[in-house]
Amino acid sequence: MRPSKVEIVEVGARDGLQNEVAVPLEAKVALINALTQAGLSKIEVGSFVSPKWVPQMADSAQVFAQIERKPEVSYCALTPNLRGLEGAIEAKADEVAIFAAASESFSKKNINCSIEESLARFDDVMAKATELGIPVRGYVSCVLGCPYEGEIDPQQVAWVAGELYRRGCYQISLGDTIGVGTSDKAVAMVKAVAQEVPMEAIALHFHDTYGQALANINACLDLGVACFDSAVAGLGGCPYAAGASGNLATEDLLYMLEGLGIETGVSLEDVAKAGADICTALERCNGSKVAQAILAKAQQK
Repeated sequence: MRPSKVEIVEVGARDGLQNEVAVPLEAKVALINALTQAGLSKIEVGSFVSPKWVPQMADSAQVFAQIERKPEVSYCALTPNLRGLEGAIEAKADEVAIFAAASESFSKKNINCSIEESLARFDDVMAKATELGIPVRGYVSCVLGCPYEGEIDPQQVAWVAGELYRRGCYQISLGDTIGVGTSDKAVAMVKAVAQEVPMEAIALHFHDTYGQALANINACLDLGVACFDSAVAGLGGCPYAAGASGNLATEDLLYMLEGLGIETGVSLEDVAKAGADICTALERCNGSKVAQAILAKAQQK
């Protein structure tokens, strides 16, 4: 049964900007403040990873220190290891996220270890976060396809998702990292994962490389999925997947959900304005068709 209300996790400031050219600190802070004002209840602010590998996120601690927080908003950070978790704790992140892949090849090329090894590395992170009462979200990448292995068996996705859930992740975000999935395959994958993870603990993170993200989400709404990741202005991509375009645009997702009568609590117009501003800072085109239409209409008035 379709949910009457869904939560949107805004990942543009982290997953989006880490794959764009570097932007000034003040532009990141302004983006997150604007997204907060737009009504988003969960915003990924940055990641505490080695600046050698992701230089765009080197100022995440400063971003956390300068944003204007609202108590009802959860400000999140990606933390691949214990050192990253310590950085997130110092920055007063409300929750953290860890990540694994459903593809052995992608895991080895992305984080230089097997899936089993990556899961074992998270045990210390989970123990420390649990001790401090910090919620941990789990990401699984390549759930509908891998740039090296092609299609991924839904049972493999279910196993990895289940391992993260059993380790204590309160929610598992299933990522179509290279955006190759179609609706029937997305539904089959979610059904498989739901055998290991409760449906209410499943979120979807679909990239829009082949323009299928909205169709995939629309199909999975019928399964009861009620949490979706998206990035303002369709920011981002995947450096490990040639040709993979950005995340699904938050504006496009909001427009579809509003049309379906599903409540989000987020202002589409305010998100579109925030997206326009960060695109100006990046000197790039806006990746959201809905935002392009809204902004063009506003200019005609």
